[in-house]
Amino acid sequence: MKEKTAIQALEPSRVFYYFEQISRIPRGSGNTRQISDYLADFAAAHGLSYVQDAMNNVVIYKDGTKGAQPVILQGHMDMVAEKKPGSAHDFLKDPLELMIDGDDLTARDTTLGGDDGIALAYALAILESDQYEHPPLEAVFTVDEEIGLLGARGLDCGCLKARRMINLDSEEEGILWAGCAGGRSVQAEIPVKYVQAQGMRARLTIDGLKGGHSGAEIHKKRANAHILMGRLLYALDQNMDYEIAGLTGGDKDNVIPAKCQADLVTEPGKGEAFADFCRKWQEEVCREYAGSDEGIQVTFEEVGAGEETVFALDPSGKSRLLFFLMQVPDGVHKFSGVCKHLVETSSNLGILRLGEKALCASSGVRSSVEPAMDYIAEKIVFLTEFLGGEAKTDGGYPAWEFKADSPLRQIMAEVYREQYQKEPKIMAIHAGLECGVFYKAIPELDCVSIGPSMKDIHTPEERLCISSTKRVFEYLLEVLRRLD
Repeated sequence: MKEKTAIQALEPSRVFYYFEQISRIPRGSGNTRQISDYLADFAAAHGLSYVQDAMNNVVIYKDGTKGAQPVILQGHMDMVAEKKPGSAHDFLKDPLELMIDGDDLTARDTTLGGDDGIALAYALAILESDQYEHPPLEAVFTVDEEIGLLGARGLDCGCLKARRMINLDSEEEGILWAGCAGGRSVQAEIPVKYVQAQGMRARLTIDGLKGGHSGAEIHKKRANAHILMGRLLYALDQNMDYEIAGLTGGDKDNVIPAKCQADLVTEPGKGEAFADFCRKWQEEVCREYAGSDEGIQVTFEEVGAGEETVFALDPSGKSRLLFFLMQVPDGVHKFSGVCKHLVETSSNLGILRLGEKALCASSGVRSSVEPAMDYIAEKIVFLTEFLGGEAKTDGGYPAWEFKADSPLRQIMAEVYREQYQKEPKIMAIHAGLECGVFYKAIPELDCVSIGPSMKDIHTPEERLCISSTKRVFEYLLEVLRRLD
């Protein structure tokens, strides 16, 4: 028998065993075939019936140890694949390098994938064991949650009999999540033209931001690198002469972008003046974000060899780019008037690309109130069309409506009081959860979302609390034992 690794020796050992196993399998969004096959093979090896659909969603069934109504355990396979600048990690083939740091589990230079790998680990540890008392189980593992809840939206829920579900995709112990926002993606394309420009090539970079989840962390008032770049380019335009040759930042519209880069063409000999302006601007913006994102760094560097001929945006294209970045809605727009401290409506400019023919931008819009979500999406569409471009919305997923009466939540609250000797928090979340999709697809579904404590998900600083993982697993087992 192989000796346990340090990760697998953590308690509960089988949870961390499976977490390490799945961490060896590349599973970024859109690259889920390997992890899907792993889950299917697991089911076959343990004599469990399962369904693996064309999208790579997997449902594994296990008989109950008692006569009871079935329950769904649900989580998603994919993870946000982000890494630190300079990392050589290849998310298409390299395993994650897990590390223990005190009471936290993290990964070297990459996202950890605790969101939502821990759901898979919890479920597999329960599915393999004959030691736990539980109702009939339907373990539902979906794909591509991080890019629009695509797997949940495509799953044929006719294969599910249960009318109660425990979602395992939350990141704060002690909270029973009972509602979530809906969301959609708004993709804008504004046509641009290039002309020849002569001058010194330069690169302008904004980084050092915290970034984070555009739903769960939007209320923390962290800076958006794309919005900051728009502000800086506009400020420079009021004081200096330059042209824009390139602009890029962000890969996902559900991640607050932590870096943005612009390629400029300036007059030779003006590099120091630009650098000095950027240093002063950095000081001002760091004061503005003191306490929430004070690590912002702005760098201006000359590249190339003196005066060159470069293709850059024509004056009209430059003006439209600046206008868009200065006007596009971003951040928290409204807090809920019903649930205290809950963000109701927000948007996040997550992806920015200046291509050969168009400025391409993608914003993730969220709200627990559909008309409010429509309003922000329409503002972005109207702005884009005003500038001569086209915009489309897709990836829409429904909100999960808070229910005052929830028998499942009542049992889970009782178990929580006994285990923790205090009241659980019952809340709704601004982030999108697959619960909303299942709530709409399965009549009368009773649903609660839980999970162990994590920090900085969707960033290379992601951390999963080890002791919290253990407590939540013990809590989940007791909930399953109580369900009838």
